[in-house]
Amino acid sequence: MTPFDLLFVLVFFASVALLGLAAVHAVRGRLAHAVRVLASLMVGLALYLVLVVAVSLTVPPRTVAAGENRCFDDWCMGVVAVAHTATETAVVYTVTLRLANQARRVAQREQGVVVYMVDETGQSFPAAVDETAVPFNVLLQPSEVVTTTRTFRVPAPVGSLRLAVAHDGGRRFPGLFIINDDSSLGHQPTWLSLPLP
Repeated sequence: MTPFDLLFVLVFFASVALLGLAAVHAVRGRLAHAVRVLASLMVGLALYLVLVVAVSLTVPPRTVAAGENRCFDDWCMGVVAVAHTATETAVVYTVTLRLANQARRVAQREQGVVVYMVDETGQSFPAAVDETAVPFNVLLQPSEVVTTTRTFRVPAPVGSLRLAVAHDGGRRFPGLFIINDDSSLGHQPTWLSLPLP
């Protein structure tokens, strides 16, 4: 847990406490006090959100070297290898990924993880659907490591490529509101370097 995670937890519980205080004031008929507490809460939350976005826009995205892991708690992903086949109009990349559970006692899975390839112009290319590939949300036993593949079709000619790893829109909470989290408002995804020839 990072200091920013702890700050989010503190802000969350402080918000709940202030809402409770405002409710108590309202029930006791002290509406002016309740309004002041709610106004203070709204100002504080607005400042916190400005800080979340400001950090997201100024901190460069993380880049993980090929062969190293990008971890979400004890669940990790890393690029193992990349194979490609070229045609006249496109290059098809097959990326082998390692999924690992670094926990020693607890089974882990990570929900909502997506990867997509991005070229030097910023254009993104989603992975092809493959029902036979090991899903990212597979339940990993303690210290278990598995490999899976994802295939990407990139139109030729091909420049430099990176692999982005992120959470899809429905799985971004609470990271959406944690300072410098990959899922936070305005933050770029983490890049996994590809060992391309």
